[in-house]
Amino acid sequence: MTSPDAGAMAPDFNLPADNGETMSLSSLKGKQVVLYFYPKDDTSGCTKEAVEFSGLLEDFAAANTVILGVSPDSVAKHDKFKAKHDLTVTLLADEDRQAIEAYGVWVEKSMYGKKYMGVDRSTFLIDADGRIAKAWRKVKVPGHAEAVLEEARALAG
Repeated sequence: MTSPDAGAMAPDFNLPADNGETMSLSSLKGKQVVLYFYPKDDTSGCTKEAVEFSGLLEDFAAANTVILGVSPDSVAKHDKFKAKHDLTVTLLADEDRQAIEAYGVWVEKSMYGKKYMGVDRSTFLIDADGRIAKAWRKVKVPGHAEAVLEEARALAG
């Protein structure tokens, strides 16, 4: 499965959110969207990333940008994760990997010589028309949220 690149229309999705709603990309037309994919709730890198995005939520909102975190975890796990770390970003549960596969971030990984399938930490900045403005793959967490915010501000003009 290939990952969509900058300039391509972002694949739409329909996923349950931690707030009990169902979110789709098409319902956010007119806003910029940061769609960040992460492997698992409550692991060190994923927690740091969610905390950093949560800390910048108001700055993103000022740039007309919505932040959505996506992992294969359930809504119940997302709720616990958000409560434990006071997260303010919206988390989407993609248990059947609908969006994860559409964005090409379900990949073979390797840890301690063992191969397995998992989410490649990736972020997509989607413009107000639903087009991918920028894609980050194999994301390193430190400083990432700030870099995405700079791009979102530039895109918002």
